[in-house]
Amino acid sequence: MKQFGSGQLAFVTAIAILVFRSIALPETASAQDNAAINFGSGGHDKQKSIDPGLRGGDPGAGGSLAGLDDDEQALFKAAKSRFQEIDSVSGTIAGELGFGLGPRFNLNSCAGCHAFPAVGGSSPPINPQVAVATLDGAKNVVPSFITATGPVREARFVQNPDGTPDGGVHDLFVITGRSDAPGCSIAQPNFDAALAQRNVIFRIPTPTFGLGLVENVSDSNLEAAQAVNGRFARSVGVSGVFNRSGNDGTITRFGWKAQNKSLLIFAGEAYNVEQGVTNEAFPNERETAQGCQYNALPEDRTNLEPALTSGSPASDYASDTVNFAAFMRLSAPPTPAVPATALTARGKQVFQNIGCQTCHVMAQTTGQSGYTGQTNVTFSPFSDFALHDMGDGLADNISQGNATGSEFRTAPLWGIGQRLFFLHDGRTSDLYQAIKAHAGNGSEANAVISNFEMLSQAEQQALVNFLRSL
Repeated sequence: MKQFGSGQLAFVTAIAILVFRSIALPETASAQDNAAINFGSGGHDKQKSIDPGLRGGDPGAGGSLAGLDDDEQALFKAAKSRFQEIDSVSGTIAGELGFGLGPRFNLNSCAGCHAFPAVGGSSPPINPQVAVATLDGAKNVVPSFITATGPVREARFVQNPDGTPDGGVHDLFVITGRSDAPGCSIAQPNFDAALAQRNVIFRIPTPTFGLGLVENVSDSNLEAAQAVNGRFARSVGVSGVFNRSGNDGTITRFGWKAQNKSLLIFAGEAYNVEQGVTNEAFPNERETAQGCQYNALPEDRTNLEPALTSGSPASDYASDTVNFAAFMRLSAPPTPAVPATALTARGKQVFQNIGCQTCHVMAQTTGQSGYTGQTNVTFSPFSDFALHDMGDGLADNISQGNATGSEFRTAPLWGIGQRLFFLHDGRTSDLYQAIKAHAGNGSEANAVISNFEMLSQAEQQALVNFLRSL
């Protein structure tokens, strides 16, 4: 656990007392805000704040970036369609015309994982992995950690049988038994044994909205945004380092541990790992069992003679992987609920006062962009995109790049008002519990969560409602 000097503790305590005493619940708030507040019986018998749940209204997500020209808009529309395609083994099943599924996979469509509250988001209310397990004659058993109303998950094994580090994705399902996979006979991993040995961890899909803006923030701008709150961050024990490419030393920023450099790499890896589709970024099959290979490799490649006529030649000639990256790159960020209420405005102030913004940086600015109207754009992802040690409670013991087993990239909070599952493994649907889970032995967030716990119930509620307004 991180140790704090007396000066640091005094500073943290002063901030907490300031917040506790000076932030009163606004006298006027919306009926919805008031309905979410449950007061204790007085004194120290304070009830926990209540997650008001998904905010209502339009999703405010899923569209294209503002200011794109006609060709860029056409590319976004066509790329979104590719993102939604459903894959089968060789593209021969009606309604499943995508090409290259398996031999091992977690789902058969990008938009199946990235589904809510709009295409490009995160896990939907009904988990499609349950149905895909036996689709088209497949004979998979649904693992115990996959449920109909739980999050879409991938599974990673922490260690190999010989005790050396593993960390890789072990796909949930196989194509054995499918009508388009004659002769393939491979088995699913033994997840029951891995669970019994505490050797499996989970990840849920990260939302893809607005990621083109994130990709276009220069390294120097990321460093500058992190430095703005540097003194406050140090005073509450928050440090944070950027994950970096082992080749050119630049900042990597996509994935739960910021392990991927670009959206193209992110898309290519996911296509290969999550759906089993080889592509120009990841051209080799992960599963080499005889009798399960049906297609020439890479299965996804540049279309020299495109059969599609989408209205965007850029999309038609490009591979699926390039289209997936284009969809994410040209996707608009989620927009918060408007107008803000008195309660959510107060919650934003609490967010800043107790130190949440030391990791969840509120503003980033793009650099020079090749896309129309995207240069020097300031946006609000609520993330520094750096790695922070979250301690034993959240540690998954998986290292990726420079990220250790207890370090994670700060999760962007934009769009959290319409997110169903929280934390890297989707362990809770309760935003209050997700906040509390940031504390643990060795966590950089301990002092900030201590500040949160010292707030009145009304102040905690204001913070939770502010987050649900994003």
